[in-house]
Amino acid sequence: MQLFCKKRKLSAQSFMLKLVNNHCPELKARIEGPRAESRVPLSVPVLVIPLVGGRAAVERMFPAMTKEASTSGLSLVLDTPKALEEVILGIRFEGEMAYLSGTAKYLNPLGAGFYQLGVELTEMVHPRDYPGLEEAKF
Repeated sequence: MQLFCKKRKLSAQSFMLKLVNNHCPELKARIEGPRAESRVPLSVPVLVIPLVGGRAAVERMFPAMTKEASTSGLSLVLDTPKALEEVILGIRFEGEMAYLSGTAKYLNPLGAGFYQLGVELTEMVHPRDYPGLEEAKF
């Protein structure tokens, strides 16, 4: 019986090795070619607040997770496709909330009902610039 358990464990490890290698940024860069700006795998929760007509639609905010980040933008993992043009992202950092505005650049399906939203960041936002934004916290 132990022989079969060891074989199953090795097959699980083999699968995970393939999965990790297929998502390794260094290997992807060799296949896709160099990017203008490198990206870092980063998984942190964010609040996504749609900007509608120059107003922060705090009542429509929802949580998401980051997937990758660079100095000019990041990608988010969403559980439903959202038609967004402009957003404010709330990120907790060093015990404080930081808010950044950005423009949605793409929305691609990831599979299993998840979507990746690419956001190009435009500027830091102060909560007093948008009514209700101060209440947008984790």
